[in-house]
Amino acid sequence: MTTLFVSHGAPMLAIEPGHTGQLLAEIAASVPRPDAILVVSAHWDTRVATVSLAAQPETIHDFAGFPPALYAKQYPAPGAPALAQQVLALLQAHDIAAQAHDQRGLDHGAWVPLMLMYPEADIPVTQLSIQSRATPAEQFALGRALQGLHQQNVLILASGAITHNLSDFFSADRDAAPLPYVLPFADWMAERIMQQQWQRLLNYRVECPQGVQAHPSEDHLMPLFVAAGSAQGEVKRFTPENTYGILAMDAYLWAE
Repeated sequence: MTTLFVSHGAPMLAIEPGHTGQLLAEIAASVPRPDAILVVSAHWDTRVATVSLAAQPETIHDFAGFPPALYAKQYPAPGAPALAQQVLALLQAHDIAAQAHDQRGLDHGAWVPLMLMYPEADIPVTQLSIQSRATPAEQFALGRALQGLHQQNVLILASGAITHNLSDFFSADRDAAPLPYVLPFADWMAERIMQQQWQRLLNYRVECPQGVQAHPSEDHLMPLFVAAGSAQGEVKRFTPENTYGILAMDAYLWAE
């Protein structure tokens, strides 16, 4: 099985899928059907790595000010408590502090891309939190601890953003031209990933001139580091579009 990183963009992606939604559907159709999915979302941020044991995770609408149609969306996929227990054991075996949450549902970083990839909502899914107070290297190590899941036909879906500076949000126009730092940063990251220059990638805030501007806080990039750590095989970059002037919607698929 594979590792996939997606830029989940604004919640409106669920009802305005655009090129990104089309790409996610095509990726899902191109890879083997997973038996279960582990989502690492930027929107569940905890001090300690936490995995959900929910048997029927709720659809969390963790946003405000959007059209009613978006709040009506539901993603009633079954939970994957057995996978969650396996994740917990793997992390603890690698001396990574971890805990379980009995009821945590799926935030929009999880259910929005899943709805576009697997609209039938019939694949068991659980969610693993990020730790934005940790270092990129620690999140990379967390991903390394999860590599064995690929042999269990588990899709690791990391959901964040290649660029995410909401203070630069200036336009409600989905097709607004990207700000000057957006594409250079996305391309810099792509080169590091393609060449497996992991130390430079993890040190992006120093190595890349646009690093801090692209990510004033690191929460939305942490899933990428988990994905890079867990990844095996060749990587392919997808660049479906840029949205709202600030969000490069890049995706990366690692496959044997």
